Amino acid sequence: MYRIKITIGIAVVIFVLMSLTSGFDKPATNTTSFKPVASIEHKSTSIDPMLVMEYKWQKEELRKAVTEYFEKALASGRIIGAGVSIVMGDSTVISEGFGKRSIKTDKKVDAHTVFRLGSLSKGFTGLLAAHVIDEGKIEREAKVADYLPNFKLGDKQNTSRITFANLLSHSTGAPYHSYTNLVEAGLPLLKIAEQFRVVQPISAPGEIYSYQNALFALSGEIIYKATGEEIREALQARFFNPLQMCTVNMDYESLQDNINVAIPHSKWRRTWRAKKLNDHYYNAVAAGGINASSLDMAKWMKLLLGRHPEIMKKNAIEKAFKPVVEIKGRSKYYQRWPGHKSSHYGFGWRIHKYQENQGESEKTIWHHGGSVNGFRNEIAVYPDDDLGICVLLNSHSRIASTVIPDLHRIIAQVRQSTPSEMASNYFSE
Repeated sequence: MYRIKITIGIAVVIFVLMSLTSGFDKPATNTTSFKPVASIEHKSTSIDPMLVMEYKWQKEELRKAVTEYFEKALASGRIIGAGVSIVMGDSTVISEGFGKRSIKTDKKVDAHTVFRLGSLSKGFTGLLAAHVIDEGKIEREAKVADYLPNFKLGDKQNTSRITFANLLSHSTGAPYHSYTNLVEAGLPLLKIAEQFRVVQPISAPGEIYSYQNALFALSGEIIYKATGEEIREALQARFFNPLQMCTVNMDYESLQDNINVAIPHSKWRRTWRAKKLNDHYYNAVAAGGINASSLDMAKWMKLLLGRHPEIMKKNAIEKAFKPVVEIKGRSKYYQRWPGHKSSHYGFGWRIHKYQENQGESEKTIWHHGGSVNGFRNEIAVYPDDDLGICVLLNSHSRIASTVIPDLHRIIAQVRQSTPSEMASNYFSE
């Protein structure tokens, strides 16, 4: 009788899976997180129908698990709203909104709701830099002083050693967050650059990691000098237009005019209160001035995974993820993620090495966080697993420090399940 129930259960699950196969994105190709399934766009006649159905079932189970995760966070008051995207290969598995755009209204966050990205913007600049280098328009070791003759940090010899790569990797030797206050005050970047003549370096260029906004943003000025393209124009033409990232904007006025924008929140006593959108960092787009939705971040992660070679080839993308400087210590939140081994910084991205299980080979995460104006965001790409995760929050929630490993664990749990196991559990005596 038990075997009969199991057989009936499997048959029921297969029937349900067949009914689910319409209305979903195409399955991902060559992923390790979900079973590999040939892309529908390839129109292969050799796809195993059971494999396709299992993929669809896993996708639905993942959607349920992620929904439960964020609904719990909302119910506990840990977040106000979230835009979430998960991609696997060339498939957008999830691109959804949870919660509210503002605590003052009932308007819901959806896949098109725009969030301020903050320092996730640096990842776009890093890839743009890699693109320009690949085109031969600038060298990664180009001297900053050759493009910005009024820039000075330390003595003449020290200044002459600072490179384009140093700007993009926070390894110029400047003290932590030098002149971020001037960026937030809205001063023009080139005016801020001149102020570094009075700054005393804390190391020689390339020796230590010391996070910057003003200096990083100067990479956009150098790209302009090398290409003749202002950074907004370069990003729009090279990435946003060809990827059809339709919600992206890079100025305060466009953000204000958007009818579907998340409102930032700050903690007040034991609750949240809405804040006003401010105009910080739109004078430093390269470092923190990009706004986008979860749907557009899904499109962006597919490019990072090499799914758009017509826009940027994989070997060019990898130039942004070549480690430049080590991030030492164990105090950063990402250095406490499960299995973490080491962290470095490339061009606008942190590059982590981690180990899933003892004795296994190390894997890679391309990661960055973002915090601006009460928004708090995280993006992580797992190139070994053909996986990307992005979470956009309109509150500076503690959940941000663990949301990436949390969602990665949920994905792994769903991956380990199969329809037959689900039927067996449901119909067991």
